[in-house]
Amino acid sequence: MILLGAYCFSTVPSITPAYPSLPLGPYFDLHKPLLYSKPSKFTSLVINGHRRICDLFDLHQEQVPYEVAWSWQKEIVRDKRAQITKEGDCNDTLIILQHPPVYTLGTASTVENVKFDMKNAPFNIYRTERGGEVTYHGPGQLVMYPIINLRKHKMDLHWYLRTLEEVVIRVLSSTFSIQASMVEGLTGVWVGNEKLAAVGIRVCSWITYHGLALNVTTDLSPFKWIIPCGIRDRQVGSIKELVREGKPCVGHGRPGLHHLDDASLIHITHKSLLEEFSQAFQLEYSHKNISSPMLYERK
Repeated sequence: MILLGAYCFSTVPSITPAYPSLPLGPYFDLHKPLLYSKPSKFTSLVINGHRRICDLFDLHQEQVPYEVAWSWQKEIVRDKRAQITKEGDCNDTLIILQHPPVYTLGTASTVENVKFDMKNAPFNIYRTERGGEVTYHGPGQLVMYPIINLRKHKMDLHWYLRTLEEVVIRVLSSTFSIQASMVEGLTGVWVGNEKLAAVGIRVCSWITYHGLALNVTTDLSPFKWIIPCGIRDRQVGSIKELVREGKPCVGHGRPGLHHLDDASLIHITHKSLLEEFSQAFQLEYSHKNISSPMLYERK
């Protein structure tokens, strides 16, 4: 899923009514900035030896309705554009969460890649301004929404997309000894013929939003009702499936992985994603809290 462009376009409204709001659980009270200092081969900006600050909203154990997170992202983008106009720069932001079951369509989406009646969909559907085709989000899938100022990193959308993919590849390798790769001409992260991570972005005045989704313990059956990302000759996979089935692509350097329960798989994947993302973009995290009422006001 790719969107090449640096300007905003109007949002297309969702096709079906909003997903019923689900309650958010208790949020973690994390205050100390987190800095990962392992060396990186990436080329993001470091000023006078200091990494850029990234406001981190860590909701990885929560299922936040898609329309709530979508509205929240757009509000952050508006605020950052105003701050840049006034002050010349802004902190970067990263949101990490899960969604209740939902289908989303990008700017390139066509109804031919949807196998159900759009008026009687199994889950809610949203047509968005991100690049790419139709995909599914659901519990067990970690979604990362980086909202960063590319003017202070690298004003190159191909670089940004490849860096997001490289983050996932490093997570799979370092944490699970899973050998993943990019596929020429396609976005996302692949293990053999299976796509484990989808990438779909929007860039507005060089500020990014939308992002990537990594299948960790995701129920993959809802993908059967669509042609994911419009790719007909490949499949969708998950970390859980690869680890539990002991497939050849999973190395032998991580004994005991197949005994991990779903919550543990989510936890260690989330931790690794944050670490690799901070290294790739040379960021220091500043943990931020948000209350349920504040979050739902953005719906």
